[in-house]
Amino acid sequence: MSGRRDQHESDHRGRTEPTLGNLDQLDAPPDRATLRDPPPRDDLPSMPIEPRNARASAPQQRKRRGWLVPLVLLVICVAAAMWYGRGFLSNSLLPRTELNDVLGRAQQALAAGKLDGNDGTSARELFQAAVALEPDNDVARNGLHQVGMAELSQADAAMQAGQLDVAAQKAAVARELLGGGSDVDKLDRMIATKRASEVQVSTLVDQAQQAFAAGQYGGDHGAGALYRQVLTADPGNAVAQHGLDQVGDALAAQAQKAIDANDGAKADATIEQLVALQPNNAALPALRAARAQTSQQDNAALDTDLQQGDEALRAGRITGPGDDTAFAHYKAALALSPDNAQAQAGLGKVAQALTMQASAAMDAGDAAQAGKLLDSAAELAPKSTDIAAARARLQGMQAHPGAAAPAGGNLDIAQAAPPALSPQQSAQIARLLQQAQAATQRGDIMMPPGNCAYDLYRSALAIDGDNAAAQQGLHALPGAVQQQFNRSLSSGDLVRAGQMLDNLADLAPGDASQAPLGQRLANAWLDQADQQLASGNRLGAMQSLQQARKLAPNLPRVLDLATRLQAGS
Repeated sequence: MSGRRDQHESDHRGRTEPTLGNLDQLDAPPDRATLRDPPPRDDLPSMPIEPRNARASAPQQRKRRGWLVPLVLLVICVAAAMWYGRGFLSNSLLPRTELNDVLGRAQQALAAGKLDGNDGTSARELFQAAVALEPDNDVARNGLHQVGMAELSQADAAMQAGQLDVAAQKAAVARELLGGGSDVDKLDRMIATKRASEVQVSTLVDQAQQAFAAGQYGGDHGAGALYRQVLTADPGNAVAQHGLDQVGDALAAQAQKAIDANDGAKADATIEQLVALQPNNAALPALRAARAQTSQQDNAALDTDLQQGDEALRAGRITGPGDDTAFAHYKAALALSPDNAQAQAGLGKVAQALTMQASAAMDAGDAAQAGKLLDSAAELAPKSTDIAAARARLQGMQAHPGAAAPAGGNLDIAQAAPPALSPQQSAQIARLLQQAQAATQRGDIMMPPGNCAYDLYRSALAIDGDNAAAQQGLHALPGAVQQQFNRSLSSGDLVRAGQMLDNLADLAPGDASQAPLGQRLANAWLDQADQQLASGNRLGAMQSLQQARKLAPNLPRVLDLATRLQAGS
């Protein structure tokens, strides 16, 4: 078969059949001569032929162009992000030389304690400058808070040092920086309280100086106590400290004067006041030594007078001229120890003896002698129930001189022809007795005057001196007082218990039951003194000791506590 067809066949069919040519030359590269010389014509239509390499590289070029587009988009996005985030980058990522410099200097000022000022170098000014550069900067804002807390701390220290103006100024700065708060409010209140206390301190100093000028050194309202109040409110007050030293010197001089005058009671009381105010006063050792020497002499003399007084009383030497009577010896004992309970009881016994002698004189019909004896007894025990009853009987005798002899006993005297009472008098006595009983139940034994049980019973006896109910009620008052004493002591009301004991001494002077009651009350005062001393209240302990010493001066606990107080323990 021929490799090509003739022209005639081609024309006959109307088309040209292509031929493949030499297939073996397709893959062979053309030599240069072939490329220079045109190929021989084969009467076929020309067709462009691409090399195999060109056809293979087209898909690769398209693949390369496919990833180039995302890369370009990424670059565009990054550029846009940098454009829109340039503010963030400049604030957070890029160096900020000026802001960092201001913050560094602010931190240094804060560490150095230079908190506020007007020269631009204080911590507050620098942190505020940083905030002006960057309002949302956390470091600057936290720095201002630290400055506020430091100002608050310095304000508290200034207040404690008494620099109230400085404290108020710093507290105001702290309030401005911290925006207020409970700590700032509390400090403002403390400053206000301190200012008010300064006014009070000034008033107390004036009062103390006036008391010192008037010679009032001791007592609750004396110069010593007032200066102590000033030092309690203001421990560093130099005026009060100097004033207290002056009071101490004055008390030491008074104590020495009392020792020289052999006034042991005043010397002891003055020394105790000095110990309470100034336990380390330089004059105390010498005063204690001098007082110990005179105390031995005083105690010996006191014991002698009390013993001789008892002996004179038993011998019937009640009163009279000379110094060997019971009255004289008990008086001498009270001069050595004015609050000595034994000496006071001795005078009560003298009053009882005189009352008994007055009753004997009335039994004998000697109203004049009875009146004299009752007057003497009333000087020693003006509120004695025995004396009141005896005087009522004497008034009845004087009103009815024809009365007969007694029916028995010293006080239960019955007249032979008792005067008849009017209905009005009887009603008045009944009303007085009812009121007296009610007053006794209320505890109004000796007070108030006129409406107490004692006065009401005496008013009834003034109408009818022989009224048995009135005399019985009057003699029952000491027992009622003793019951009130026990209740007050049990409840811890030592002051009222002492008042009841005094009432008992007035109503029944010389009654032997008063001594153990006095010791019970003295021990209660000593218990209180121990508690006060343990809590550091030396002045209160000293006052409680004085109350106990009045009741039982020789009680061992009294001596022990006095020694401990004087030793400053």
